[in-house]
Amino acid sequence: MTLFELAVGESAVIKEVSGEKKLVRRLFDMGLTPGVEVYLRKKAPLGDPIELTLRGYELSIRKAEAKSISIEEEKQ
Repeated sequence: MTLFELAVGESAVIKEVSGEKKLVRRLFDMGLTPGVEVYLRKKAPLGDPIELTLRGYELSIRKAEAKSISIEEEKQ
């Protein structure tokens, strides 16, 4: 499952970030690293961008970036 498939209001833990080396590095620099818990706050009407809460701050990323992040959904 990817981060883009997560529903609004759900949390998950990042398993893997894939894609071009440059993109992976950029996402890591923003704090999207394996093992981090993310909460999906909002999705724009067409799904781009999405707003996340992680590590105590809010972050917006594009749909394409969210599709390159594999997650493990948290049990509620």
